[in-house]
Amino acid sequence: MSTDKPLNKIIRETKGNKKFKVFVRDQSTNNVKTVRFGDASMKIRSNNKNAKKSFNSRMKGVLAKVDGQKTLSPAYWSLRAWNSNLKV
Repeated sequence: MSTDKPLNKIIRETKGNKKFKVFVRDQSTNNVKTVRFGDASMKIRSNNKNAKKSFNSRMKGVLAKVDGQKTLSPAYWSLRAWNSNLKV
């Protein structure tokens, strides 16, 4: 199955109140789903050591509660964005 959407690549959201989006293939249905995450009005302060530590401790607890495919969760992608020093 071919798709013209870039799978598993974080891109900037252009509309709505979310900052980023990513296209992910749902393993149970094999459909491509859009996961939107990040508050458009807030900054990613991943270069601030204390902010990064606090964010990671908060979001890892949220991610642990996710049932099923973790990549369909906004928590997964926000952690990934913070820990990869995303520049979009």
